[in-house]
Amino acid sequence: MRSAFFYIPVEIYFLNEDKDEFDNLIINYVRKIIETTEFLKSKGLLILMPVLSLNRTGELSCKIMKPIEIDYRDIPNFPVSTVEGHAGKLIYGEFGRKKIVAMRGRFHYYEGYGREQVALPVRVLKYLGIRCLFLSNAAGGVNPSFQIGDIMIITDHINLLPIL
Repeated sequence: MRSAFFYIPVEIYFLNEDKDEFDNLIINYVRKIIETTEFLKSKGLLILMPVLSLNRTGELSCKIMKPIEIDYRDIPNFPVSTVEGHAGKLIYGEFGRKKIVAMRGRFHYYEGYGREQVALPVRVLKYLGIRCLFLSNAAGGVNPSFQIGDIMIITDHINLLPIL
């Protein structure tokens, strides 16, 4: 199994900034990840298979057996989705014979959340044991043969986030 570099996006600090302040920022962020992970483990979540991040329709979440649903607002340190139609729930259960978790509804940088907040749930899920992440979204396509609901693989994107 390949290991991944665990990049933590934080505000950029220049050389003249206080190193202790930067260290505390990192330590506090990791504490939030651990606190959130422990909360979810106390609810019975331990993931061994892929995570699915579902778009607004959440049709796949209806096929999860023995679901445990947790509202984002009840999960320590989780942002809450403000986009209309995003349910804002973490759904854990069985899909086939595998334990999975689905994030029904997301939160976005454009909602006013910082990069650390937007990335925190994925880091928490990594701490819970995921090895593979499947994301879905409502991406448009320019191919006229595409139909609504078609599955396509996106290999690149245009990054519209500002450079800090």
